[in-house]
Amino acid sequence: MLEINASKFKEQCLWLLDHLTPEGITITKRGKAVAKLIPIEGGCADLIGSLKGKVRPKGSLLSTGVKWHAESLTLTS
Repeated sequence: MLEINASKFKEQCLWLLDHLTPEGITITKRGKAVAKLIPIEGGCADLIGSLKGKVRPKGSLLSTGVKWHAESLTLTS
């Protein structure tokens, strides 16, 4: 994966976008990675929908799990 300083990325942004590889580019500032540029058709896009049918919710999705009584204002769990 290509690693490039933010100022150099700013200078070469359009060229880098035209020549972006599937691995992407890590952009650094003062030697620390601050961002990762990846093509839109790669990376996380493959994860969308990958768990369909594999995850089952436990209990009600709309419940907080706390029972309360409006008249007495007491909370029970």
